[in-house]
Amino acid sequence: MKILVTGGAGFIGSHIVDAYLKAGHEVCVVDDLSSGFRRNISKEARFHEVDIRSSRLAEVFEAERPDVVNHQAARANVRESFEKPLLYADVNVVGSVNVLECCRKFGVRKVIYASTGGAVYGEPVQLPVSEDHPINPLDPYGASKHHVEHYLHLYNSNFGISFTALRYPNVFGPRQDPHGEAGVVAIFAGQMLENGQPFINGMGDQERDFVCVFDVAKASVLALDRGHNEIFNIGCGRGTSVNTIYATLAELTGFQKKPVYQAAKKGEVYRIFLNSDRARKVLGWRPELSLKEGLALTVEFFRSAHQKQFETTQANQG
Repeated sequence: MKILVTGGAGFIGSHIVDAYLKAGHEVCVVDDLSSGFRRNISKEARFHEVDIRSSRLAEVFEAERPDVVNHQAARANVRESFEKPLLYADVNVVGSVNVLECCRKFGVRKVIYASTGGAVYGEPVQLPVSEDHPINPLDPYGASKHHVEHYLHLYNSNFGISFTALRYPNVFGPRQDPHGEAGVVAIFAGQMLENGQPFINGMGDQERDFVCVFDVAKASVLALDRGHNEIFNIGCGRGTSVNTIYATLAELTGFQKKPVYQAAKKGEVYRIFLNSDRARKVLGWRPELSLKEGLALTVEFFRSAHQKQFETTQANQG
């Protein structure tokens, strides 16, 4: 089938593109390159440099006529969302409605939507968190992502467009940008390999549900023909502290410095991990990579990238 991936030049989106291509599908990518990189996009995928808020998006849909849209494009930085709440509403909500309108006009049969399990629930009242947990986001990012879930129901009820919403945990892995809208794994790995000084917000005992991007991309493949009009948590079902992530990455990189602790950030959930039983039963999804295996793959990617950058710098100076 033909699949259009918004945000397909980004960290998660590009891995989803690769997974779809590997499964034999035809793939096109929409990305404005505000946080993604052209180098992430497979040469086998057609690329359109378009903002999802733009009227030009309809031209892409008219030309490509996709069967399925996998909607990954979004602003995704919790801290930045407090500074720029209007931007987050504009990109994540208004932009998503523009995507759905294009789906309606050009006969898309299904939308797979990247939501967030780490930010929509707020501080959990019970753990692990299931999809039926109350929705009480603590930041504009989480609020904007959940808002779109209501539009998915609306477009399904009124226009027959099927959907599957995937609520992501803390996703990590190769291609995550340690200098941009990055998670703690990418930030620490980049700093350790450059012998920098990592900082930890709070005491480091806050816990998150960490899943490698390869396992997350697999969920998008399974959702092509399963889980219609349902919402799924995509997580490993257990919490890992930031201190544990730090210690494991330090072991993998041979890093010796201790972290510097600083004040906790506003809007961050203290402890959350996801119940993914529904995804296991309906999608047939479960994470295959252990945390340490995923972290090792991530470190190897950043080590290789760091070495290439060093060699380029040396060649330019020589």
